[in-house]
Amino acid sequence: MNKPAHTKHAMQACIEACSHCHQVCLQTAMNHCLNTGGKHVEAEHFRLMMNCAEICQTSANFQLSSSHFQHRLCEVCAEICEACAASCERLGAMDECVKACRDCAESCREMASAHH
Repeated sequence: MNKPAHTKHAMQACIEACSHCHQVCLQTAMNHCLNTGGKHVEAEHFRLMMNCAEICQTSANFQLSSSHFQHRLCEVCAEICEACAASCERLGAMDECVKACRDCAESCREMASAHH
């Protein structure tokens, strides 16, 4: 059964948003946060950055493999991205990460609600 074109396009956009967010979170955590130290490496923030990178990559993988669970994963991914964006915003000087997380959350929410 073929997916409608708009769904396919939305999914491709979501996969790209997830992949981008994974990359930005990982790079930011490993370079910016580790080099900056202080609040940037406190457990709660750093763990959230790593969790966000991980769930984004997993969400992209589930979509790429047309998993039956992809919409539920998108839901969780959106939630974690929002939390990560808020944490990065609180610390400041992490605008790229905030934007990547917000874009990904929005895209994931769209995919999750398309299924309901």
